[in-house]
Amino acid sequence: MSGRRWGLVWVAAGASLWGTDTLLRRPLTATLGSTQIVWLEHLILTLVLAPVLWRAWPEWKRLGAREWAAVAGIAWGGSALGTVLFTEAIRVGNPTTAVLLQKTQPLFTALLARVVLGERLGQRYWGCLGVALAAGYLVSFGWAVARPEGLLPAGLAVAAAALWGSCTVLGRFCLRSVSFPTLTALRIVAAAPVLTILGGGRVEAGWREAGLLTAMALVPGLAALLVYYYGLRHTRASLAALGELSFPATATLLNWTFLGARISAGQAAGFALLWGVILYLERRGR
Repeated sequence: MSGRRWGLVWVAAGASLWGTDTLLRRPLTATLGSTQIVWLEHLILTLVLAPVLWRAWPEWKRLGAREWAAVAGIAWGGSALGTVLFTEAIRVGNPTTAVLLQKTQPLFTALLARVVLGERLGQRYWGCLGVALAAGYLVSFGWAVARPEGLLPAGLAVAAAALWGSCTVLGRFCLRSVSFPTLTALRIVAAAPVLTILGGGRVEAGWREAGLLTAMALVPGLAALLVYYYGLRHTRASLAALGELSFPATATLLNWTFLGARISAGQAAGFALLWGVILYLERRGR
């Protein structure tokens, strides 16, 4: 299958694999803490990616203090804390809502890019930000008035989106010096010690949990990333954004079918509005 001809299909396939994450992650929250889940996930990925990092030694040994600070921000902030917050959000709330709120990431990416990379924000951005905030409210609560019990999971999901969005900016900075596979390995391996301190210790888990953790780390974790970026090499950004719709679509369908996590019409309308804002900003950016 030609990568150039089928690039969009590969992007959509990778995004669809991401959509399986909550289906595997949510059952684990019944027996393991959020930090433990993310710690074990990173340990599995570290075993897989350590050889990649070792072979890339000549590449990353040249990193300076600023690059290492960015790697630490990506690993500790995004890979560790961001994933813990997302896991906690799907534990205490609707996993589909947590997934849909991740589409706020580009808004935080643009804000941080203005600070770190000096990228300009047009006047339209601030209007779009207001619309996106309204859309985020709808995704969280639908047409209803915000309920106190719904604030925590929504806040956790948005915080995770902010941290992951910041990783995009810090990643752009690091990719001037290292390749994407090397940065991915650094992100995972550097996060593992911090997570060991936070969540390491005795784990009461059986073969079922071990299977879910392994599948989660290798399928929506590693395989999805490889498939997605393979397709992205041969796909225009505007088309890739459309292909990424398969991520929330797959997650919504699987969560509805297997986890009973449904969303209201108001939440669906909020996501459509949010996606429209993101596409508009992406088009203006091009």
